[in-house]
Amino acid sequence: MSAAKPSLASGRLTLKQALLTLLIAIVISLVAGSIELLGHASSMREDVQKRTLQQLAIVNGAAAEAAFQLNPDLAHQIAFGLFSNSEISQVAIRDDFGRALAEFYPTTPPPSSWLSQRLFGDIVSHEMPLRYYMGSEAPETTVGEIALSLDTVYLTREFLARGYAIVARSVLEAFLLSGLVIALFHIFITRPLLKVHAAITQTDPTRPGQWPKPTLKGHHDDELGHLVESLDHLLNAFQSGLEQRDHLHQLSQYDGLTGVANRRHFDMFMAQQWQWASRAKRPLSVIFIDIDNFKEFNDHYGHAMGDDTLRAVASALNQCVDANRDLLARYGGEEFICVLPGKDETEAARVAQCLRQSVLSLAIPHAYSSTHSHLTASMGVATMSPFKPLSADDLLNLADQQLYLAKRRGRNRIEIHERPA
Repeated sequence: MSAAKPSLASGRLTLKQALLTLLIAIVISLVAGSIELLGHASSMREDVQKRTLQQLAIVNGAAAEAAFQLNPDLAHQIAFGLFSNSEISQVAIRDDFGRALAEFYPTTPPPSSWLSQRLFGDIVSHEMPLRYYMGSEAPETTVGEIALSLDTVYLTREFLARGYAIVARSVLEAFLLSGLVIALFHIFITRPLLKVHAAITQTDPTRPGQWPKPTLKGHHDDELGHLVESLDHLLNAFQSGLEQRDHLHQLSQYDGLTGVANRRHFDMFMAQQWQWASRAKRPLSVIFIDIDNFKEFNDHYGHAMGDDTLRAVASALNQCVDANRDLLARYGGEEFICVLPGKDETEAARVAQCLRQSVLSLAIPHAYSSTHSHLTASMGVATMSPFKPLSADDLLNLADQQLYLAKRRGRNRIEIHERPA
């Protein structure tokens, strides 16, 4: 034990040094990212102003024509084209008397933050006079003006999106740089021991034999290599013991043919759930399930086909029950039973319908059935409730009687024991 302490302490020291390296790298990257962000803000302001002036210059001639002719339709088209730009929040075209020929503005003014004002507050408003050339002998005449306001909220959002990318890239670079330093330190100091420790912590306790056994180059013949081999032998021996235990449990609790619970498992589960239902005053339902005319099926199609069919039926029935609460068991031969703790007659009837339909959905031909062309199942349902206390045997007998009644009434049906009024 005393020999392991320095190694573990070294591992803790490596972690501290790695975190310190990472922290320093992140701080440096954030400073560098902030400087780059300031440069981005300046360039973005210049780009926005340049684009805005270019747009105003492009539409100036058409807007001047609209102002000179007092044509609101043309002015409306020009203003709407500018307003459709996400960067612009307000556009107005006015004649030389200051009257608005066209004006667009948001119904709800966008909220402005201190950051928006700080970044773009001084370049929000832009105005340009509209000059109209009337002929070679006449000078240009100012016939109005075009004014627009920028959407600082949109611009700020675009700035932040770019800013996040810059910061993310800086942080990523920090991680890569610190990762290289950490990796070199890790490889030459504590890597072998930490690999063994990581492998042990990642081991699934239910499957210890499948642990991620580490490969330690250069340590095959020393104490660490022997430790790994000893752990491997120990975990594999433990895995073998777990497999033997699980196999014995499977043999004692589950049916070997169908994989569902066997009669022994059912008896224990039924006794436990009956006691719980009696104490908690909760309902408990059981469903007896019998494959119709299965003897004829076995006789004509063979026992191998019969076994395959039983497995298919069990798998289909299992889809209808809640594995966390309910139990499906093979009661014997072609008979199954379903225990539904906490479910009343209505819920049990719903489950029974699902069970019956699941058998029909298999669409297994049964040419020798006396009632149907395909494989079917009959079911009997009974429920114990606080209003109808029953012993476990009485409950099973009632469900068995209903199953018998379902077969007598034509098979492929569900009969439910009704509580007396």
